[in-house]
Amino acid sequence: MNSSSTTAATAPDAPIGTCLVFLLACAAGLGVAALYYNQPILGVLSVDFHATAGAIGHIPTLTQIGYTLGILLLAPLGDRYDRRRVILCKILLLELGLLAMAATQSLTQLGAVSIVIGIAATLAQDCVPAAAALAPEARRGQIVGSVMMGLLLGILLSRVVGGAVAAVLGWRTMFVLAAVAVALLGVVAWRRLPAFAPTTALPYHRLLGSLWTLWRGHAALRRAAIAQGLLSAAFSAFWSTLAIMLHEPPFGYGSAVAGSFGLAGAIGALAAPLAGRIADRYGPEAVTQLGAALVVVSFAGFAIAPQNLGWLIIGMLLFDLGVQASLVAHQSIIYRLDPAARSRLNAVLIGSMFAGMASGSALGSLALLYAGWRGVALLAAVCGLAALLVRMLAAYRGRCGALVAEQA
Repeated sequence: MNSSSTTAATAPDAPIGTCLVFLLACAAGLGVAALYYNQPILGVLSVDFHATAGAIGHIPTLTQIGYTLGILLLAPLGDRYDRRRVILCKILLLELGLLAMAATQSLTQLGAVSIVIGIAATLAQDCVPAAAALAPEARRGQIVGSVMMGLLLGILLSRVVGGAVAAVLGWRTMFVLAAVAVALLGVVAWRRLPAFAPTTALPYHRLLGSLWTLWRGHAALRRAAIAQGLLSAAFSAFWSTLAIMLHEPPFGYGSAVAGSFGLAGAIGALAAPLAGRIADRYGPEAVTQLGAALVVVSFAGFAIAPQNLGWLIIGMLLFDLGVQASLVAHQSIIYRLDPAARSRLNAVLIGSMFAGMASGSALGSLALLYAGWRGVALLAAVCGLAALLVRMLAAYRGRCGALVAEQA
């Protein structure tokens, strides 16, 4: 049975305009940014709500739980309903959630609203399939990469902007201003975002069940999800232990220096459209292998020279570029599998990526505890190598399949 039950396709009659790509990129960026506004203000929240560090530390976790639930339970709706309507509803929910956050009076309210914000923030994962649906085949990688650049910049800048605004105007004002920005986005999206024809008529329970059907039916999806999950594990192992490593000898840096390392991630974000363009021209497989190779080389270098600050910076730029380029290329791969199921395919890929990040954070902490920074680097290098082997095996099977087809 077809997992999609395709009705109407949404291939564009004319090339997608730059303004529409920019709108989707802004929507993805503002959506995902809402996940991270609370991280730089946890100390202030702890004082205001008279909460312990452990109790207030659950707030980012609850936001991420909401995001994960939204990906699994709501992201597939983009195939069942007009994706424009789904995006607009999530924008409204996110605006209300941000305003509610500014008005919270207890830790319980703070936690509940954090879950709502996490769920609504998944509008970012509706914008990427929307761009893929509107983009012509020859430019799909580039356009998806441009929207991903907006999403990645939202992750990068949200902590910096959120912390700065909260320090000057207060954390409640920061959430009000974030809600205003989302409201303005909603007005523009309502006026400019085109309608999308639903691509399936599956009822909701079968729509969710089709996630497993897609996983089982597409080897390319499984390979993309596994490889990106492994790369995300390496990524998370690094960032979850970086501040601790920099605080210890021989570096002895404070949290401000560790936070400034995050600004370097802009290079990986800005390179996303370039990675998509290369994928369009030479095929996404080459980009995935190159990205995984950059991760392996970077972390192998960290393991060899764990106290070299110069290589730490260079390697960080390289592996961040590799992870982000691979993500864009993997999205290009999966969006070709079933145009009627792009929202669900994206949900599987991003869900695997978040599972990898959670695993990498846990394993990275254990590696740091028992083997130090060199152990973290070796763990991440092994993850990168495993991802590279997955991609090389996929390329080998592809060449064998093409050879058999030619001989037939």
